[in-house]
Amino acid sequence: MLKGFKDFILRGNVIELAVAVVIGTAFTAIVTAFSDHIVNPLIASFGGADVSGLGFHVIAGNEATFIDFGAVITAAINFLIIAAIVYFVLVAPMNKLNETLAKRKGVEEEKETPASIEAELLTEIRDLLKEQKSAQ
Repeated sequence: MLKGFKDFILRGNVIELAVAVVIGTAFTAIVTAFSDHIVNPLIASFGGADVSGLGFHVIAGNEATFIDFGAVITAAINFLIIAAIVYFVLVAPMNKLNETLAKRKGVEEEKETPASIEAELLTEIRDLLKEQKSAQ
């Protein structure tokens, strides 16, 4: 049981996943800072001078009833930025690497596996039977 767990941990997938989580967490801080200090002020500027952002109060004067569309838009932008970075920095290069390795492995396998003797003999027998049948 412990050997299986050790193989699972050392396989590499878990290590890659841990690195991705750490990088994702660090990158999230950068995207959040970008959103809070650049995107949010831009979105809030569309709300007008009397409103604190792109939203409105359901009950005037009650801060708990403020519906903030700017926060939703910012979260969507955060998601798109993080998804794009993860795709273009991690997923696309990994897919390309796997594709390249698969092609190399396929080429090596073709070189290493010549036709078996049995297959050659069966082909000769088939050809001889065709010749005998056509001669009759």
